[in-house]
Amino acid sequence: MTQISEHPSAKRRVFAIISHPDAGKTTLTENMLLAAGAIHQAGQVAARGQRRRTQSDWMKIEQERGISVSSSVMTFEHRDLVFNLLDTPGHEDFSEDTYRTLTAADCAVMVLDAAKGIEPQTLKLFEVCRLRDIPTITFVNKFDREARDVFETMAEIEDKLALDVVPMQWPCASGRRFKGIADLTSNTFLPFSADGEHGAAVKFDSDEMTTSIDDDDLTLEFSEEVELAREYGVFKEQSFLEGHMTPVYFGSALRKFGVLQLIDALAKFAPGPQVEKCKKNGQEAEVAPGDKTVSGFVFKVQANMDPNHRDRVAFLRLNSGVFKRGMKLKTLENKTISVHNPILFFAQDRELAELAYAGDVIGIPNHGVLRVGDSLSETGKIKFAGIPNFAPELLRRARLTDPLKAKHLRKALESLAEEGVTQLFKPAMGSDMIVGAVGALQIDVMAERIKTEYGLEVVFEPGMYQVARWVTSDDEALLQAFINKNQGAIAEDLDGAPVLLAKSQWDISYASDKNPDLRFLKVKERS
Repeated sequence: MTQISEHPSAKRRVFAIISHPDAGKTTLTENMLLAAGAIHQAGQVAARGQRRRTQSDWMKIEQERGISVSSSVMTFEHRDLVFNLLDTPGHEDFSEDTYRTLTAADCAVMVLDAAKGIEPQTLKLFEVCRLRDIPTITFVNKFDREARDVFETMAEIEDKLALDVVPMQWPCASGRRFKGIADLTSNTFLPFSADGEHGAAVKFDSDEMTTSIDDDDLTLEFSEEVELAREYGVFKEQSFLEGHMTPVYFGSALRKFGVLQLIDALAKFAPGPQVEKCKKNGQEAEVAPGDKTVSGFVFKVQANMDPNHRDRVAFLRLNSGVFKRGMKLKTLENKTISVHNPILFFAQDRELAELAYAGDVIGIPNHGVLRVGDSLSETGKIKFAGIPNFAPELLRRARLTDPLKAKHLRKALESLAEEGVTQLFKPAMGSDMIVGAVGALQIDVMAERIKTEYGLEVVFEPGMYQVARWVTSDDEALLQAFINKNQGAIAEDLDGAPVLLAKSQWDISYASDKNPDLRFLKVKERS
């Protein structure tokens, strides 16, 4: 086995950015790429009608609404490290897509709005990080606008997230009075300029800092706050890696201030690829990044990123080995994939990957062979933990305006469901296709994509069913008897697993009480 310290995978860093909608996540993503030299001009999350758009938001609906509804992968280099940035949807209706993406991340950047602190979606996404013990770096954004008291934000992180906080920087005021940030580790001050032409760092409490602030009362207030900030204690890297402590940074993504310092923090603190648990030949095992055998798992499938080619790309997170272009990989079902055109992503731009290592994310073009949750390896005998599906909160019946195109609709719905845009249920009786979603925006995205990519006008309307639960049992005969008895309310998901469709949660509870040997699940691992 190659030692990880000598292996190229040791230079990989895979991180995701999580936030509540409108906290500035996509703007931060753009300006991280700009600061690292990966792009020459950042787009702007802007109102409809403006010509420039963010590099990472490629769907029409994302561009029109100024939101991210799809996960993107972007690769860039900084300080002799290769970063794979997983840009996740911020909108709560796409939390399942975000969950899947976080399974591929080794670290997270949590973005908070300086005026709002921890918002509901931030809390939900952080809980996902906590489930996986993902180390989290906090970036408090939008200090070019009026912010609330910073000590209040720090206390909220401690209270609501049960995290130890250590400010690595401290801001000098906010809004029109915002003058810059103090770096508590290097004892320097980084001046802020509203025009984006920020000055070089100067020594803290120096004449240069006083001149930059240009307000004696503010200078005194700032110095006192910095002394209080130093009392939060010392940053403990092990506690951070275990998910118990978060270093906190400040800035303005829109004004490109504090962004480079955040990337430097990732370079310094974010962990490289870790040892991953798996099953080999059905037995519990582990794979290390430096292992010889190439292995990884598919955490996302995206179709039609290029509308001119009906492409279908599986995002594969590599966990071990050295991948070479042209290599043959196998699924657990022993399907062999010859990977002749592996892709490295940069939003819409792509490059062929000749070599890739543990910690890299590559795209594998395929025609529906690979699905979310698939494990790939040279041997075909390695299985990583499956990625869960969550029971939808909305159920809608798909109705075509042109009924003669039913076959085309079924293909479109299946394709998008395999991506994870929504879930799809096929009732045991009747020809209707039922779409399941977490929120209404998912339905809007599906309708828009079906119209744009498949040329079909579809109406999604409420049906008689409101709740869906997977039905399972250790007793196959008992399960089959239940299915036979309730044919009118039974459907199958894409994996062929039985699903009970109900009018209300009361019906689910009633079925559960009457059938104690059956399990009605809100979460199902997709294998």
